[in-house]
Amino acid sequence: MNMAIATQMTVEEYLRTSFRPDCEYVDGEVLERNVGEKGHSKVQWRLMSYFDKHQVELGVFALHEWRFKVTERHYRVPDFTIVAGPEPDEAVLNTRPLVCVEILSPEDRMSRMQKKIADYLAYGVRYVWILDPQTKQAFAYTAAGMHEIKDGFLRTENPAIEISLAEIFA
Repeated sequence: MNMAIATQMTVEEYLRTSFRPDCEYVDGEVLERNVGEKGHSKVQWRLMSYFDKHQVELGVFALHEWRFKVTERHYRVPDFTIVAGPEPDEAVLNTRPLVCVEILSPEDRMSRMQKKIADYLAYGVRYVWILDPQTKQAFAYTAAGMHEIKDGFLRTENPAIEISLAEIFA
């Protein structure tokens, strides 16, 4: 698929189709995601490694690139998703995520990223983390607004999670 050409299909077709990498679906349009660069992959792997070791003690379930249903005609695929509680028994996530993480690739455009952030927050996701492997910056979005992570830790409350940016961006 070419990023410049939007692919139109029904939601039923989208849900029956496998994409590599997985694509998002917004109001009848299939949207490609920018993935595959080394920095992006390393950050995603480090998140997965961290949560593989700690998800039981934190009381969460985490998975990378898990489609989730925002509305009947709106499906997003965050780079990384954290759900409070045990593993949901859902092929396509319908449970509200605690955290959606987007890892920036050089081709990402802020206008597209802002739409994703707005979708996540409107759906009730409590935390959206934007990680930039190139600049080693991180931003946290909540219903209260956005702030750059300056103290070196990504955090949530209830359940309490604290992850060192040094570990993620090592």
